[in-house]
Amino acid sequence: MNFAFSEDQESLRDQVRRFFADRCPPEAVRRIFEGEDAFDRSLYGEMAGMGLLGAAIPEDYGGSGMGPLELCVIAEEAGRVLAPVPLLSSIYLAAELLMNAGTDAQKSSWLARLASGEAIATFAHAERAGPVIANTISASISDGKLNGAKVPVAHGATANMAIVSAREGEQVSLWLVDLHDPTVKRETLANLDPTAPQARLHFENTPAEPLPNSGWMTIKHALDRAAVLLAFEQIGGADRALESARDYALERMAFGRQIGSFQAIKHMLADMYVAATLARSNSYYGAWALSTGAEELPAAAATARVSATEAFLLCAKNNIQAHGGMGFTWEAENHLYYRRANALALALGSQSVWEDRLIANLRDSDRAKSAA
Repeated sequence: MNFAFSEDQESLRDQVRRFFADRCPPEAVRRIFEGEDAFDRSLYGEMAGMGLLGAAIPEDYGGSGMGPLELCVIAEEAGRVLAPVPLLSSIYLAAELLMNAGTDAQKSSWLARLASGEAIATFAHAERAGPVIANTISASISDGKLNGAKVPVAHGATANMAIVSAREGEQVSLWLVDLHDPTVKRETLANLDPTAPQARLHFENTPAEPLPNSGWMTIKHALDRAAVLLAFEQIGGADRALESARDYALERMAFGRQIGSFQAIKHMLADMYVAATLARSNSYYGAWALSTGAEELPAAAATARVSATEAFLLCAKNNIQAHGGMGFTWEAENHLYYRRANALALALGSQSVWEDRLIANLRDSDRAKSAA
C-alpha cells in the first residue's frame, strides 16, 4: 500500500492550520477548560461556515461533499490545537451513522443541521466500564419507547439529538432520540479534560425512531471509521507536543548548554519521534482503508487507534518532563495536551479493547487465508 494525501488535500491542510492558528489559540482552549461553555460555539460556527463540519457529508444533504480523507486532514489539525468542539460526537459518529443507517427523511432532517453547526448530535452506546458487546447492551426498546441509561456519552449534556444503541428482543439496533424530550434526564460528569465533556443519559419511556438499516455490524463499522478519524486527532496532538518539547529543549540553557544537547533529553525526544512517526504511518494505513472501503478497515482502524493512543500519551507525558518544573505549572499549556491525550485514550473504548479487536481481526484474517 502506497498512500499520500493529494496536493488539494495538503492545500486544505494549510488553510485549516492557518484558520486554527488565528481562531483557536491556547487562550480559547483555556476559556472552555475553565468552564466558560461546554464547547467553543464561535469556533464551531466558523468551522461550519468554512464547510469543515460537512466535509464528508454529501452535498445533497447540505454538506461539502469532499470525502473522508479531507475529514482526516481536518481532524489532525483540530487535534494539534486541542480544538474544543464536538467533532467526535457529532461528526465522526452521529453523522456517519445517519449516512450509513438512516432513511432519506432522517438524513434530510438532520445532516444539514449537523453540517451547519445548528445542531449537535452524539452516539450513546457505552453503558459500563469495559468492552461493549452485543449481549451487554441493557437499554431496551418496547413499542417505540426507550428505557435504560448510557454512560459516558460525549457531549451528552449539550447535544440536541442522540443515536442510541438498544435491544429489541434479541436484536441490537440504533434509535434516534430527541434529547430535549422531557423523559430524558442528563447528568454532566466530572472529566479529566473539561474541553471533552461527557454525560450520563437516562431514558424512561422515551420516544425513539428506528434507523432501519442498522444492526450490530453497522455499529462496529461506525466505530472503526471513527477510530481512524480520532487517530488523526491524536497524531495531531502528539506532533504538537513533540514540537513543543523540541523547541523548549533548543531554547532552555543549563550549565551553559542547550538542554537538548544532553543525552537524556535526546533519547526522550527520539522516543517521542519514533512513536509519533509509527502512529502516522498506521493512521495513513487507516485513512487508505477508510477512503477505499477496503476489507482491511477493521484491522487498519484498530492498528491506527492503538498506535496513535500510545504516541499521544507518550508525547504528552514527555513534553511535561522535557519542560522540567515549568512543565508542571498551571500556566503552561503542557497539561492541556496531557489531559486531552488521556481523555481521547478512552473516548471509543480503552486501549485494551482496541488491542483485543486488533488481535481478533488479525486472527480472523489468518484463518481466512489458511482456508483459501
